[in-house]
Formats: sequence, C-alpha cells, structure tokens
Amino acid sequence: MRSTTLGHEPVLQVEHLSKHFNIYNRAADRLVEALLRKKRHRVHVALDDISFSLRQGEAVGVLGQNGAGKSTLLKLVSGVLVPNAGTIERRGRITGLLELGTGFDAKLSGRDNIAVNARLIGMTGAEIQQRFDAIVAFSELGEFIDAPVRTYSSGMVMRLGFAVAIHADPVCFIVDEALAVGDARFQQKCLKRIREFRDRGGSILYVSHDINSVKMLCDRALLLSDGKVVFDGAPDEAAQHYYRLIAGVDEDAPHADTSSSGSYGALRTRITSVVLANRFGPNARFASGEHVTIDLKCESQQDAALSVGILIRDRFGQDVFGTNTMLLNKEARFARGDSVRCRFSLPLNFAPGKYTVTVALHSDDTHVHDCQHWWDAAATFEIAGFSAAPFSGLCYVPVEFGQQRVPDLTESRV
Repeated sequence: MRSTTLGHEPVLQVEHLSKHFNIYNRAADRLVEALLRKKRHRVHVALDDISFSLRQGEAVGVLGQNGAGKSTLLKLVSGVLVPNAGTIERRGRITGLLELGTGFDAKLSGRDNIAVNARLIGMTGAEIQQRFDAIVAFSELGEFIDAPVRTYSSGMVMRLGFAVAIHADPVCFIVDEALAVGDARFQQKCLKRIREFRDRGGSILYVSHDINSVKMLCDRALLLSDGKVVFDGAPDEAAQHYYRLIAGVDEDAPHADTSSSGSYGALRTRITSVVLANRFGPNARFASGEHVTIDLKCESQQDAALSVGILIRDRFGQDVFGTNTMLLNKEARFARGDSVRCRFSLPLNFAPGKYTVTVALHSDDTHVHDCQHWWDAAATFEIAGFSAAPFSGLCYVPVEFGQQRVPDLTESRV
C-alpha cells in the first residue's frame, strides 16, 4: 500500500535551469564559424529558467506539446546533457528510461550491455552480479540476450533498458515516451513495476502524452510550453491547461464561467446547461445499464456547423467513454440568435462509482480545431447499483455464452 507521507528533503532540486542549442544549416558552417569567427548559427532555447523540486515518494508528471522541452529536461536531470545555466542537485541514484538505445553499444550483446549500462548508471560490480538474473528474467529476451543489440527491435531495446534501470534501486526513476514502443502486455508489466516502486516510497519523474496515465500515476504535474513551466500543480488542473494549449486557446481568452478554468473557448457558440435524465426525469443517480439522456442547451451568436461531443470520466479522471456528432456521422447546425437543445441517448453501462460528464463544441472530430466551448466536468452522476447481471471491471460489454460437448475420438471409430 502506498505511503501518503512525502519526504521533506527533495531528492531532486532544479534551480533556474536553462539549455540552448546552436543550430547550423550545414555541417560545414561549424568549421566556417570557428575559422572566421563569424556567427553562422541560430540559437534554439530548449529550456528557459526552469525551477522545481521532487520530494521523496512523490510522482511528478511532465506534460507539453512536441518541442516544449520535456525530453531535454529529462536528459539534463539524468546527466546525459549539461545545462548552460542553473543547477541540478541530486540526492541519491537517479535512473530512467529515456530515448531508445541510450547507453547501449549496438555491437555488444544484450548480456554485455547489461554490465556496461548498469555501470554507467552507477551500479557496482556486486550489485550487477546480484541482480543480473533478475534483469534478464524481467526483460524476457530469452536466447536473444546473447545476440547483438543492433539486431533488436525497438520493443526489445525498451525491454532491456527498462529492466536495467528499474533494478538499479534508484531513489528517483525517470520515464520518457520510450515506454510506449513495447507490446501492450509488457507495457502493463512496466507500469505495474513503476507503481510498486512508487508505493515503496520511490520518486518518479514521468513524461507522457497519455493524460490518463499522468492522472493515475502522478501527485503533481508540470506543463511546459516553449521551454518554460507555465503550470505546476494538480494533474487534473495541469490537464485542463494542456487541453487549452493544444486547442490554441489563449490563457487570457474569456471563460464561459469565470469560476472554472475548465470552461473555455471562442464562445461564439456555447453550452449553457447540461442535464442528465432517466425515465423519471432529471437525476444524478442511476443503475448500471439504465438508459439515460444527456441534454445540452446551446446558444449561438453565429451561423455554424459544429461537432457536439460528450466525454465521461471516472473518479480518477480517466476517460471512460467519449463520442461526438462527427464520429456518429450526424450533423449539428446552429443559427445566430438561436437557443438549441442537443440530446445524446445512451445506456450507462458502467461499474458503480462516481463519474463526470465533459461537453464540447468544436470543428472536426476533436476540440483542437476551432474550439468554441470546452466545459470540463459540466455535470456529475453516480452509478449506484446494477439493473441487470453484475460484472467486474469498468464497463459492461454484451456477452453470450454457449457450451457444446466434444465427441470422444474413440466414439467416432466405433
């Protein structure tokens, strides 16, 4: 069971960290610049004055669009890169899984690379010897452990890298998107091991585009944009800021409800109310499998054809089910000055628990395009029991079962 008490002393302290790269149009420009002392490059600022801390037992996610500086940050923390400014204070061994193949020699076998890579991340000879069999077993490489790494698939490289890093007994484990290349079963195995590490009091710095995994795994999240930390706080709030960012909605843009940072958009067409109802009328408690309607009252200041969407999340903030009119191949049109009711009708085939409904108006199939209104957790409801046969898991899927006797082979010979 996870300890809820976080250590007071940070295992990682980052202060005013900056990193830039010199970008040359041609390789020869480096030599020309060195000989003529004339600038032939442009400067790309990957990180600009980043500061944060990571305490013992804390899991911190790092969100951001491509090019925001996430991977650069992890490389600096792990020591792969050296900063141009700022300080990184580490208290204990920090290991992790960064870009595939980092620290591996493609000519060496997996077996030899275990010894080399383990040394690079600070393991002693005794530790390597003691944990070698466990590393090989976790990697599930079998006979391929003696083959050159250059013959490995990306998934095999990830297996080997993760196995070495997680067995190094670090105080902090850092994970980049490299984890996404493995097969689904091994990904689940890795995530289970990461959770076990966290539950034992280990610290985690976790980069992912998978918002659900950040919400489930992390206590806190940083949002990077253009090399700066633009938000540092609860994962749910960080996710909302991230959604605004990818939708191209400025932080200073008007909110449909000034009390909620989760309600935003251009608002030329907007949702004013969301009501769930069963056959008895509006309600907030339902039985699993019960048929309900979700009514969205919308007002428009423009003539527009938009996609109307709903997204149901569980109490952990995980996306359980979502759809919109474009995915349903339906058309939703709005006229200037109109007030319109949009209705979704569906069975709530979810397990007992508490849920939220997020609603949206946008162009195309996601709110990234012309986001008119995104309203997070616009309504809440609870599944209080089962209306039919109970089930385990998160949602119900219709199942049929049959049984048939298979004749004995000896009977057919008679």
